[in-house]
Amino acid sequence: MRFFLIVFLLAPAIAAAQPRASQLPPPFLGGIPSGTLGPEPLQLTILDAINRGLEHNLGLILANDNVNHAASERTNALAALLPDISGRVSETRQIVNLAAFGFPLPAGIPSLVGPFNVFDARVRVSQSIFNLSDIKGHRAEEHNLAAAQLSVRSARDLVVLVTANAYLQALAAAARASSAQAQMDSADAIFRQATNMKESGLVAGIDVLRADVQLATERQRVTAARNESEKSKLQLARLIGLPLGQPFALVEDLPFVPVPDMTLDAALDQAYKTRPDYLAALEKVAAAELERSSISNERLPSFQLNADYGALGLTPRDSAATYAVIGAVNVPIFNGGRTNARLADADATLRTRKAEADDLKASIYYDVRTAFLDLQATREQLEVASRSRDLAAQTLVQARDRFAAGVASNIEVVQAQEAVAESSEQYIGALYGFNVSKALLARGLGVAEAATRQYLGGVR
Repeated sequence: MRFFLIVFLLAPAIAAAQPRASQLPPPFLGGIPSGTLGPEPLQLTILDAINRGLEHNLGLILANDNVNHAASERTNALAALLPDISGRVSETRQIVNLAAFGFPLPAGIPSLVGPFNVFDARVRVSQSIFNLSDIKGHRAEEHNLAAAQLSVRSARDLVVLVTANAYLQALAAAARASSAQAQMDSADAIFRQATNMKESGLVAGIDVLRADVQLATERQRVTAARNESEKSKLQLARLIGLPLGQPFALVEDLPFVPVPDMTLDAALDQAYKTRPDYLAALEKVAAAELERSSISNERLPSFQLNADYGALGLTPRDSAATYAVIGAVNVPIFNGGRTNARLADADATLRTRKAEADDLKASIYYDVRTAFLDLQATREQLEVASRSRDLAAQTLVQARDRFAAGVASNIEVVQAQEAVAESSEQYIGALYGFNVSKALLARGLGVAEAATRQYLGGVR
């Protein structure tokens, strides 16, 4: 029981804050196994688990890949605004039919000229002077890159919460197993006490049978609790990418995370300014607006400059410098309705991005308000559960004393044992719920990783 109390009294709120597994994007439930399998159990602290999660969780890896993809798209859009420079060296031996090029020749003069050589070494430059569509397209990709980078921040927050919550769930499962073992030991002691009293003729055989059934029940609870404890550890290992089959032990030395001291209005104001997923949604709206404007501006004239400079001659020795400079104005006239079709698609995308941003803003509002309400409710629930647990423990002691004195049957003892088990589960749920409320508020404010740095330190 002491281990059970230490784990839950010291459990940090941020580690408890995490949506149910069914609500999480699938990539965040997996990790890339890495490292060398060791024979000795790895002593894994919550900070170790979070750091490994930030390195090997699949969801964060994919988010970083999206940043690389967005950066390449921005570079591609920038290339349309930068000069295109190429060089070419060629030497050609040819025979030319002048008549084929429209040069009439007098009778008797052959139309074929050659063979002769042509040497050409040339540098060509093409530069867009003004193309508003390309300019808007590049700006749109900059917003898409910013959105991808903010999404990585949001993914890091989620990985911190997923990993820390899995660690706390594993500790909680271990604590439940320890508690179940303690209750089984108590049931075994009561069974032996009933057996001795029956042999002394103080109680009936039914009391021994009742104690034996209770002992079997507690033994089954121990088996189930240990099974859940091992499954929780497997889930944690999966999330943080431990080598397959690596044994590890949890370290329950955890700091306490206090309740943020702020009003609801202050919390909402901070959330709208700092939540990376909401800021990313706003960047996507800006990108969609610019993408639509870029498509619309394809109807406007664009200006381009083409130039080349090089040496032209029959051989490299007798070549002479030549150049050409061409300024062009491109005026779109008709493209078969492709621009209108792309505009319709861009309008639909823009509406979607705005709807997603508005929905996320509303979700932040309800998340923060719900966290504030739950903080108050779970705090009171924890106080009641703590008192109920103490009362159940005292009741069990009194029931055992009454049974030992022969003034009551062990029915009271069995009932008191069940009350202790039930009150322990209620206390676990209340304390876990209180921690969840604190952590969901931290997540709603967009400070999950920052809070982890503050209370655990060293998070990369």
